Amino acid sequence: MDTDDEFLIAAPHRELLDQILDKWSLSVLNELCERPCRFNELRRAIPQVTQKSLTATLRRLERNGVIEREVVSTRPVAVMYRITPLGKTLRHPIDVLLAWASQNMPAIERARGDFDWREEEGAGANGQGPTRAKP
Repeated sequence: MDTDDEFLIAAPHRELLDQILDKWSLSVLNELCERPCRFNELRRAIPQVTQKSLTATLRRLERNGVIEREVVSTRPVAVMYRITPLGKTLRHPIDVLLAWASQNMPAIERARGDFDWREEEGAGANGQGPTRAKP
């Protein structure tokens, strides 16, 4: 995937990472790591997600083998979602990414502030950068 000189992510890997590391997938996986949940339990646990987005997220995760869907024969019929053994293997790499984010957040926030300041100031009168010093 990568060497000392380059960092390449092949198309299939990029597609998979896009599907399992997006905003709603991480929230769903966080809930399902704790316990199996019905659809409406997930909706209540993640109130910002729309029904349509949650449905699409669950289908993507199921397609990738990260979660499984079980129809429970109750009245009315219910659907239970649970993380699969394959899905459980995501815990460590996600924890590593979260630890990296926590460790580097001060530097990231400084970089964001610098970028935003440059954007607000524009390119300056002669295109050489901001016209005033950074506060």
